Amino acid sequence: DYSVDIPAAATSATPEERTRELVRFEMALSARVLRYAHDAQSGRVDPNRMTGYYDFPAKPFDLEGALKTLAHTQEVRTYLESRHPQNPEYQALRVELEALEASEENEIVLDPKLLLKPGESSPELPKLLTLIARNLDDEMGGNYGEVLARLGKSEVYDPELVPVIKAVQQREGMKGDGVIGPRTVALLAGASKADRIEKVKVALEELRWLPSDLGSPRVFINQPAFTASYIDDGEEKLKTRAVIGRVTNQTAFFYDQIKQVDFHPYWGVPQSIIVNEMLPRLRSDPGYLDRAGYEVTDSRGRQIPSSEVDWGAYGSKIPFSVRQQPSEANALGELKILFPNKHAIYMHDTPQKSFFARDMRALSHG
Repeated sequence: DYSVDIPAAATSATPEERTRELVRFEMALSARVLRYAHDAQSGRVDPNRMTGYYDFPAKPFDLEGALKTLAHTQEVRTYLESRHPQNPEYQALRVELEALEASEENEIVLDPKLLLKPGESSPELPKLLTLIARNLDDEMGGNYGEVLARLGKSEVYDPELVPVIKAVQQREGMKGDGVIGPRTVALLAGASKADRIEKVKVALEELRWLPSDLGSPRVFINQPAFTASYIDDGEEKLKTRAVIGRVTNQTAFFYDQIKQVDFHPYWGVPQSIIVNEMLPRLRSDPGYLDRAGYEVTDSRGRQIPSSEVDWGAYGSKIPFSVRQQPSEANALGELKILFPNKHAIYMHDTPQKSFFARDMRALSHG
């Protein structure tokens, strides 16, 4: 994508034609180098144009300054390398990409529709166990290495192997039910070398959309994995399951600075929830907000009983504010973490603890 054809050394062109050819080459080379420097710093595509759920500020790139630097340095490669993000996450992915490109094709291919429960048998099981054994860390090896060595060629899903599968599933962010299904197979095996390389390239591109310095300490929400991590000084200090917005209320992708932490918070109910979820019930049961611990205030800030409002008179616009008082039943739980943003998104606890036991956790309002 950044290549430029080099003019031939030998030519029958006149001096004027040769000069024009070299000028065209110089302009094309400069344009490609500037494009590479820009893409290394900011990404090859503008994420905000792909979907409204991406919200990343543009990274300014000084084209004139870059051109002057390139014209006066002998270390062009060093300069271009410096345009890439310098955070450890990006550098680790580059190392992984090099290793993948140098690796052999994945010779173990599992049936993507495999479904295996304890006590059942399948010729696919030894392949799966081989993949697990290849990727054991020290802790997993100490706990399960002996079992894998002894039963690694078994086609019967022995009860002794169930804790191994559960541990692997939990390590990958799954519930850990011990049932070997398509998602377990996809996490442990499945992709071809080309697919894995493409995933790493996409991850590198996504990191270019973020600041080169990701900050420390920081909280990182991995939406596809439904996890939240607290990272300090390059080390992951805490990782926990997270619930994100459901398909109809997707959580935006963006970054911002945490400004405030509230304990035992009120929940200011968004107008969309009042209209779409509360109003239908309020028309037949006007007092239910009073009983459920909610406060209703009018446009002047006066608190009024929910039972005194004629909810049937309102449609898409409600001239009242509703908030839920702090309690064990409060939708925000015991904690709210604020990082003011235009999406009105924040992190919070929840009384719905059962959500965290699920593998697919796109269950919230966003």
